[in-house]
Amino acid sequence: MSGPILFQPLDIRGVTLPNRIVVSPMCQYSARNGYATAHHSVHYGKFALGGAGLVFVEATGVTQNGRITNGCLGLWEDGQGEALQPIAHFLKQNGSVPAIQIGHAGRKASMQRPWHGNGPQTEEDIARGDFIWEALAPSALPLDDGWLTPTAMSKKDLADLKSSFAEASIRAVKAGFEVIEIHMAHGYLLQSFLSPLSNIREDEYGGSLVGRMRYPLEVVDVVRAAIPEGMPLFVRISSVDGIEGGWEMDNSVTFVKELKARGVDVVDCSSGGNSTKGATNSSLKRGAGFQAPYAERIKREANIMTQAVGLIRDPKFAEKLLCDDAADLIAVGRQFLYDPSWAVHAAEKLGQTGNFEDWPEQYGWWLEKWDKSLRAMGETP
Repeated sequence: MSGPILFQPLDIRGVTLPNRIVVSPMCQYSARNGYATAHHSVHYGKFALGGAGLVFVEATGVTQNGRITNGCLGLWEDGQGEALQPIAHFLKQNGSVPAIQIGHAGRKASMQRPWHGNGPQTEEDIARGDFIWEALAPSALPLDDGWLTPTAMSKKDLADLKSSFAEASIRAVKAGFEVIEIHMAHGYLLQSFLSPLSNIREDEYGGSLVGRMRYPLEVVDVVRAAIPEGMPLFVRISSVDGIEGGWEMDNSVTFVKELKARGVDVVDCSSGGNSTKGATNSSLKRGAGFQAPYAERIKREANIMTQAVGLIRDPKFAEKLLCDDAADLIAVGRQFLYDPSWAVHAAEKLGQTGNFEDWPEQYGWWLEKWDKSLRAMGETP
């Protein structure tokens, strides 16, 4: 097929993505008791209108206590899935594949919303109407001084949470989502099982790499069993902790081979987060596509489709990553917040379109006439 790879369709199981552009999950911290609001409808709808092939709804807690903040989305009860249904429907109706990321915050649960400090909750948060809850983790190790000390999960906790992942997945399917991603990155629960920095258990879920991988792989098994055979399953990983003594790339390659064997289709390659330094690893030198080498190595050595993410802003650079076979999908995050129409702009920059034909017809009709008027004045958009 001719033309930029970025705008070629991709088949994954029973789903066809119209292009390779993905909107990364980005928490909005604007839910009410785990329920989506009008903010979410407008926020996600913009990306479908802007031409993205796959749009991920943000990290969504499979339990109430598994949320990062009081403002995070949830899927622990049926009504929350029903509230997400119009969003999934709008995305599909407007040409994007609707996707959702599910997870559990682990020892990073019960945090402040970012604009209130992005740290442990305080009395000021309680005064705003939020509440503090117990955090669960593989081991009773707080993220840092002043943070909640989590409760080390019992065998019953582990079994109950696996059921919650399965039930949330079923709700996501009923809501109309066509892709599910399990969040195993950024220091949240499942990544904290993987890393020796946060997992010091002495039972079969700790110790060796095999032990530390065991619970995340069990979660993959229950989610894969709960969703249709034709539904793609993604996993987001922190490819490295970026901290001495932590999770390394060799571990990621080993782990991803196990993910593939259990029916995972795409690995979303991020990094860091297993500290108080932020959602991703701030110790890494940042630049365009700074995490793309992780996606390239995992794709090559584990023989699985990967998704590159991390300061990919230039469509030509995104196209080069695909041409170099460094990844199969390009995830764009904050750039989409800055420019919700990044995908259709990218099509124009790569010569895929030139007369607003890929824009929603409600927009393209106006923009074509606007463009002609501008050019008659000697100006361009």
